[in-house]
Amino acid sequence: MNVNPLAPDPSPSDPPRRNASDAGGERQVAIEMRGVAFGPMGDPGATVAEDVNWTVKTGEFWVVAGAQRSGKTDFLMLTDGLLPPARGTYRFFNEEMPIFEDDRLAERLRLGLVFDGGQLFNQMTIAENVALPLRYHRNLAAKDAAPRVQAMLELTELLPFANSTPAAVARNWQKRAGLARALILQPDVLLLDNPLTGLDARHATWWLSFLDQLSHGQSGLRDKPTTIIATADGPRAWRGHAQRAACLSEKRLLVLGDWSEADRCGDAAVQDLLNAGPSGN
Repeated sequence: MNVNPLAPDPSPSDPPRRNASDAGGERQVAIEMRGVAFGPMGDPGATVAEDVNWTVKTGEFWVVAGAQRSGKTDFLMLTDGLLPPARGTYRFFNEEMPIFEDDRLAERLRLGLVFDGGQLFNQMTIAENVALPLRYHRNLAAKDAAPRVQAMLELTELLPFANSTPAAVARNWQKRAGLARALILQPDVLLLDNPLTGLDARHATWWLSFLDQLSHGQSGLRDKPTTIIATADGPRAWRGHAQRAACLSEKRLLVLGDWSEADRCGDAAVQDLLNAGPSGN
């Protein structure tokens, strides 16, 4: 029998994860925000957006577009549970967010976040950065984590850089190492902060292809779709990849739906974003 070396051993305290096909084939609601308002990480008294009403079901692939300084990173911090809402309610798989309690950690780890630039620890090698969630959250010794780390590095084509520090590799590879670290625990929902920004064409193509496979459960990582939410300065590069789109504009989250619905939106700011150039180069 072939064993996927990336498959994590569930913690005894982990609750069973329901599949997207539970409840007679209906997809679960992964993210539900109702009347949410939030401010920036550095200034919670300010307002980034208010009256956010947004539902994301398992297996969906979203792109959230917004001009620079529109609050996309803060929105992902909110979605990841690092930033509490100022008002309203946010539930993640029916668990009220944010989650800070130790006894709810298993639910919290169903989210994975890829920071813009990777946000790697410079004193660690690429392999050690990728292994960190296994060491910290699963209490695995280095030798026990090593097979999973190697498999992840192979999957993301990072194996040649395993023993390099982040400063010794190009930004293209730093961002990919951030992706590998976020995926090592196989989260159900993957959040990506401007993943295509600063990438050359070859790397941007790799990311879009890999995320397509991940969203269909065909990446070699897991056999069910991963729910994906990516931010972008402009969504044009995501057409044909992300299924659904939303825009952050003028302190609002405009939920557009699929691309045909987005194209019919009469909001001038939305149309400016839809027609903006690719965010990858």
